[in-house]
Amino acid sequence: MFKKVLIANRGEIAVRIIRACRELGIATVAVYSQADATSLHVKMADQAVCIGPPPNRDSYLSIPNIVTAAIITGCDAVHPGYGNLSETVAFAENCEIAGLKFIGPRPATIEQMQDKAQAKNLMERAGVPVIPGTKGVLTNEAEGLKTAKKLGYPVMIKAAAGGGGRGIRIVRSDDEFKRNLPLAQAEAQASFGRPEVYLEKYIEEPRHIEVQILADEFGNVVHLGERDCTVQKKSHQKLLEESPSVAITPQQRQQIGTWAVKGAKSVGYVSAGTMEFLLDRQGKVYFMEMNTRIQVEHCVTELVTGLDLLKWQIRIAAGEKLPFAQKDVELRGHAIECRVNAEDPNRNMMACAGVVKRFQAPGGPGVRVDTHLYSGYEVPAYYDSLLAKVVTWGRDRDEAIARMKRALGEMIVEGLPTTIPLFLRILDDEEFRAGTINTDFVPRKFHT
Repeated sequence: MFKKVLIANRGEIAVRIIRACRELGIATVAVYSQADATSLHVKMADQAVCIGPPPNRDSYLSIPNIVTAAIITGCDAVHPGYGNLSETVAFAENCEIAGLKFIGPRPATIEQMQDKAQAKNLMERAGVPVIPGTKGVLTNEAEGLKTAKKLGYPVMIKAAAGGGGRGIRIVRSDDEFKRNLPLAQAEAQASFGRPEVYLEKYIEEPRHIEVQILADEFGNVVHLGERDCTVQKKSHQKLLEESPSVAITPQQRQQIGTWAVKGAKSVGYVSAGTMEFLLDRQGKVYFMEMNTRIQVEHCVTELVTGLDLLKWQIRIAAGEKLPFAQKDVELRGHAIECRVNAEDPNRNMMACAGVVKRFQAPGGPGVRVDTHLYSGYEVPAYYDSLLAKVVTWGRDRDEAIARMKRALGEMIVEGLPTTIPLFLRILDDEEFRAGTINTDFVPRKFHT
């Protein structure tokens, strides 16, 4: 097992990793920007190193600064969390060169799955159904127009290196395609450092279903059920996740899980990872992409399986073998996660910064809160708006919803607007309660 792990991230995921390491008896090193000097992960870690000024590019995205911090503090491994450098091939490679274990998949695997167009091709060859689209990135406008007409509008222009709902444009005509192609390429360059885009047929009114997997270096791969991530902003960024999904049958659950395992095995995947699918109105399932990291919403899977995904991710990286097989994985009850963001639902989900004058976390049976907040904490303007993840578990979906309503009602975050009022409206909505929603649900009903 590792002796000391550097956490190459910030916020609630850094706190979560520190807790997992502490339970495993591993010392931790936090890195922080000047804007995060008073952040909770800095206070909780055994050591902390400032790696640069507030902008992400100068701190949390600085590979030399982070690797140097790991070396000078005597770390033997690095955990990237999610976002930032978690799916950056060069970071994983530089960790290896420096003799640091990267807690995640091999660099070659990240590279394979990072390019969304290439990942689709690999999954198709493995026998996993994929969304119709281009076999690779677009080379010019003429090729794109020809492909769009062949697929039939509407189509999606997507960043090849995309993720987190960014770098996506939906177009419904040739004129819209011509206008949006250069905009999508520019957005891809700005967000991911690569301008390449590809095309996919746009699936109307889908549900977003993803499958959590764990894979060790001995070839053992298991899936841990699915999460339904259909409640999203119009920017395709997730707001609420739950497990299991009410939209799929037991037979579909088994089939999607089988595809996820098959796809992971086909690329020699090792670590925790997530296979993402779309479910259309006719009940057909299509592979969309793979996330080669821990997910924000991993908590709901932990609550329904009883497994600590962060600890297993670390154990796998340390060379341990999974002691359980697929037949041993059992889903119990229902779990829901709400992402409490520093965003104003009344102002088109505008991100907000400021001082948290008072913070009170909810508690009680079946309630979990993952957060880096405390009273007096100043939320910086430089980073992601996620403040806390409120997760509830119930014997069934109704109990999980009831507990979530109670928990959000107890939660106090004074000093800046949050998404809590939006969630209380969603949880009371008849469509949501009936489980008949699609990814257009929040933009259509709540105009956000």
